Amino acid sequence: MDSKTRRGIIAERLRREGEASIAELATHFGTSEMTIRRDLDLLEIEGLARRARGGAISVQGRGFEPPVLQRSTEQAEAKRRIGAAGAATLRNNETIVLDVGSTTHELARAIPETLSITAITSSLLIATELATKPLVRTIVTGGVVRHGEMSLVGTRAIRSFDDLHSDAVFLGVAGISDEAGLTEYNLDDADVKRAALASGRRKVVLADATKIGRVALVTVAPAHTIDVLITNASPRNETIERLREQDVEVIHVEPFEEESR
Repeated sequence: MDSKTRRGIIAERLRREGEASIAELATHFGTSEMTIRRDLDLLEIEGLARRARGGAISVQGRGFEPPVLQRSTEQAEAKRRIGAAGAATLRNNETIVLDVGSTTHELARAIPETLSITAITSSLLIATELATKPLVRTIVTGGVVRHGEMSLVGTRAIRSFDDLHSDAVFLGVAGISDEAGLTEYNLDDADVKRAALASGRRKVVLADATKIGRVALVTVAPAHTIDVLITNASPRNETIERLREQDVEVIHVEPFEEESR
């Protein structure tokens, strides 16, 4: 492996996990610690890492949330396939919750026009998409609009789920790991996600491979509380293997994104 490729993998790991140690990286790549130090120095010069004692940390804080329109263009094909796989699990006359997010938006797009369901959402973007489906009855939560995100947050959004009982909740996340669980960038969105999860009989997370192992600002729920994860991550991904040990069913959509660690 050439040095440029190695640095690219290190940068992606930092973006996903937030930090990495020199010793771990040297073991993973089979190189000397001096080589890894040079890689980290160059990544810092390029603005892709920040050196720390014994390793490096991401320059992107765990509370940083890319705009929703930017997220919709990242991993677009993977999100489309994951959304389609989620839509394929739906059955007539079900009541579902569709969480905010670019991947759950793809699920909304993939709902067949012949499918009759009730959909509850706190996303104005998803509600607009559902309005094009003739047999979908759409319920929009109350709340305050997050500018730029088009999600509804606050006490009214949270209380909307108090007396609701859905067959399935489809949740988008900023990250999912076996230790930190389901994590999110924004505190207000995290509160609404918790309320949505509590309303559902079946809990499904939609997450492309870049979300696997990533830890964002706030934990929404432990990983073992969900029933299903739909992802394009490789079955050999270490985090995926540990999630299975917590009795999470994992549905993989092809082509898989291979493990880079």
